Amino acid sequence: MFDALRARISRHVFNWFPAYWGTGGRITHIAPDWQEVWIELPLNWRTKNYVGTTYGGSMYGAVDPVYMMMLIRTLGEEYVVWDKEAEIRFKKPGRDTLYATFRLPDEELDAIRAALERTDSTDRVYSVDLVDEEGVTHATVRKTLHVTTDQGKAA
Repeated sequence: MFDALRARISRHVFNWFPAYWGTGGRITHIAPDWQEVWIELPLNWRTKNYVGTTYGGSMYGAVDPVYMMMLIRTLGEEYVVWDKEAEIRFKKPGRDTLYATFRLPDEELDAIRAALERTDSTDRVYSVDLVDEEGVTHATVRKTLHVTTDQGKAA
């Protein structure tokens, strides 16, 4: 119960954090264990571009910090996580609210820990789709995250 409350509070804090609020995105769900996060990105005055579709910067910005935050929360304080690389592929203009679901299965967390037993750092690649209500993909974001246990290392 405490983890669920903490996740709910984190969701509200995250949504009001100025850098994230500015994207127009909104986190709608954080699992108590931080292994699943949902976001939505409505088409409105804050997210609309010159031609009336969802601004690409809003698409990217709304998903940018999520996998990093998930890894920080699930791996624990002894791990350091940095963004290393990102790519966005636009597939279709956003004309309605877009949604993304992020998942970190136990197997992925185990793989990171195992890799860091053998080496100083590991790079992990994650993809997430921004989809409409019917599940049609409008953009795919690919993120490379650098994970280490050495506090002095950066990506």
